[in-house]
Amino acid sequence: MSGPGAGGSGAGRVPSRWEELVAENPGHSRWYVERFRAMAAQGQDTVGEARLIDAMVSRGARILDAGCGPGRIGGYLHRAGHTVVGVDVDPVLIAAAEEDHPGPIWLVGDLAELDLPGRGIAAEFEAIVCAGNVMTFVAPSTRVTVLRNFAAHLAPAGRAVIGFGAGRDYEFGRFLDDAREAGLVPQLLLSTWDLRPFSEDAEFLVAVLGRA
Repeated sequence: MSGPGAGGSGAGRVPSRWEELVAENPGHSRWYVERFRAMAAQGQDTVGEARLIDAMVSRGARILDAGCGPGRIGGYLHRAGHTVVGVDVDPVLIAAAEEDHPGPIWLVGDLAELDLPGRGIAAEFEAIVCAGNVMTFVAPSTRVTVLRNFAAHLAPAGRAVIGFGAGRDYEFGRFLDDAREAGLVPQLLLSTWDLRPFSEDAEFLVAVLGRA
């Protein structure tokens, strides 16, 4: 999430929790890349989130993979026939996405400073997917800003699908309040990416949000 247009790295930018984690352990990004490469090589399902997004949109949709990591979701969606832009704060993860999943536009950038039109990329996406607990890795002070940026990059009838687990210092109720403040309203709440209904004791949230 730190590059011109996708999100600048100007003075005063608040580092994300992911950047703090990598600063403490410089090998973390490479471990993360190799973890998913190994899972894919073993035949494990690493694209369940992408299948849900694919089912929600028409063929050839424009999709933003927000916090795309090494590209497992955006890569699948590109191969399924969609136009994909992926943004992540970590240049190591973006480099892996470019290597393993050529085709989408992969950008290093800060979701808290997301401005794709500033980089010549149309803002209106039919879907934004934010998986992999990304919302718990952004700086807490930027959460509403990140969500507001999602709303600004959605087509009028577009939907943002955000998933993260409990116990990560971001209560589900607080997230939904932040989303509403940012101009996003819940259309559907699930407890898994395979469409199990959400309940008050759920350990995971998948929120399908639309513009207010």
